[in-house]
Amino acid sequence: MYWRRIDNHSYNCRILRPRLTPILLSLILALPILGIFAGLLSPQSTSGDVLSHLINTILPGYAGTTLILAIGVAVGVASMGIITAWLVATCDFPGKRVYEWALILPLAMPTYVMAYAYTDFFQFSGPIQSFLREALGVSRLDWFPDPRSVWGAICVLSLALYPYVYLLCRTAFLERSPRLLDAARTLGAGPWSAFWQVALPMARPATMAGVALALMEAVADYGAVSYFGVQTMTTGIYRAWLGMGDRIAAVQLSAALLGVIFLLLMLEHASRRQMRFASTGQRFRQIMPWRLSGRKAFWASLACALPLFFGFILPVIIMAHLAFSSQETLNARYWSWLTNTLTLSTVTAIIAVIIAVWLAYSARIAKGGLQLFANRMVSLGYAVPGAVLAVGILILLAQLDIAWLLSGSFLILIYAYLTRFLSSGLQTVEAGLSKITPSMDASAMSLGSGKLELLTKIHLPLLRRSLLTAGLLVFVDVMKELPATLVLRPFNFDTLAVITFQLASDERLAEAAWPALTIVLAGLIPVVILSRAMSKD
Repeated sequence: MYWRRIDNHSYNCRILRPRLTPILLSLILALPILGIFAGLLSPQSTSGDVLSHLINTILPGYAGTTLILAIGVAVGVASMGIITAWLVATCDFPGKRVYEWALILPLAMPTYVMAYAYTDFFQFSGPIQSFLREALGVSRLDWFPDPRSVWGAICVLSLALYPYVYLLCRTAFLERSPRLLDAARTLGAGPWSAFWQVALPMARPATMAGVALALMEAVADYGAVSYFGVQTMTTGIYRAWLGMGDRIAAVQLSAALLGVIFLLLMLEHASRRQMRFASTGQRFRQIMPWRLSGRKAFWASLACALPLFFGFILPVIIMAHLAFSSQETLNARYWSWLTNTLTLSTVTAIIAVIIAVWLAYSARIAKGGLQLFANRMVSLGYAVPGAVLAVGILILLAQLDIAWLLSGSFLILIYAYLTRFLSSGLQTVEAGLSKITPSMDASAMSLGSGKLELLTKIHLPLLRRSLLTAGLLVFVDVMKELPATLVLRPFNFDTLAVITFQLASDERLAEAAWPALTIVLAGLIPVVILSRAMSKD
């Protein structure tokens, strides 16, 4: 057990004090990330030449493109995620029951699959431009936007990643005490006034957690941006590692990228350190929704339909058309790929939720900076490009002289996934814990509640939606993971993502459509089940 009980006879209560076990666990998960930072301390002569060449030539352009991409994705996911979450959680309009679970379906769509679909659909030889040229009687459409651009990458990444913000904000809106909204209504506030002045400020932890997850995913993405021809910092990392053959230079570029992200996370957390987001009122009933009708209902339904259509329905239609037009059929190996993918996703999601609760709860009880700092280090794994993380793990295994034991095994894949995706579950659980007032902990301990009772009877029931959300995020992320799986997978062990990438990289999009659709269909079942469970009161 990692909790120590101290009897305080003055107050006749028991205080929970964390030991070093959760901190050590955080360090173990962060070892590959720490190894990347350690690369800054061991420069080589050739690495200095490569870095100087990159800094003097192409690196400033990579940094500028990455900044534009990050700002665009942040605006896109925040606008789509917050608005749809507020409409579904607090308003009543036609189609709401469908939208509340369907809006998270883009989570099952890998970004690189969506990039393949939209590039084939909107490029010069695609059906849209071909139809417009024939209808207008012209040979070129100079005004038509090029899908292979930074703006195309921003649109695709925003459509694929907005469910991060939607899930967390919807959970925050549903768990908010209805007395706050009742007070706003009593004072004459309408839906949008209550949204801007009451609900959105109270949901800031969930909003920032969702945007941070989307930004780390966008910054670390390689498959989609490379297919669009967008040169980002991740592109520079891969070019230094694979093109110039300098692993140390790639690690140093990764460390610089991680340092910026880590600084932004700490600044955001410090900006809300003195703020309180917990509600002291009890939630005895559901939030009474605002009933929308007429024009308002139409616009509300349209605002929810557009992200769903462009983020899921249209890419599925495009890939399904490619799959059936190719006349390719599934063979027996597809079932082994599906089994491998589901097994890895399920095991990793369960372990990640348990560890996330452990680390987040330790930081809450400890009320110190050490555990919080360790948790932030673990969260950085989401921003590490998968291939760089895989190399860091292999270097770590070599230093420990156990590479022969774990390299290319099922266990090392799970370790890589936990290091990469634990941030999804950890930030979700932390956002849920921030809404539980600390006075509830003090009341339970003053009444003699033990360490397990405080967690199992109070916090876990209140965190039910947050835990389901965390498990869902990790499950779908593991299903779509590509670079780390390519490097670390055992011999003759393929997943749906690996097969999809290998076929699409050879421009065999029609053949890649079947495994891509299988990823989507396999992710639909847990997405629908968990979303409907979260919608219940």
